[in-house]
Amino acid sequence: MITDKTHVTIYTKDFAIKGDIDLIPGARLTDYMNEVKRFMAVTGATISDHSGREIAKSQFINVAVDNIQIIRPAGPSE
Repeated sequence: MITDKTHVTIYTKDFAIKGDIDLIPGARLTDYMNEVKRFMAVTGATISDHSGREIAKSQFINVAVDNIQIIRPAGPSE
């Protein structure tokens, strides 16, 4: 299956996570969120607290979908 990397910012109660998710070409982020199960794979992740202090970086993390409060596409400079 061919996928495109989509850079996103994910906000949870405690963290802001910036990284990439794999979307099928032409798919919308909303459709992806409706189809994802319990965890969402994020690659090239940077995890920060809400004040912007970087906590960790990881090439791969799984984010529990139930903890996501906001997810949005991020710009290339974010």
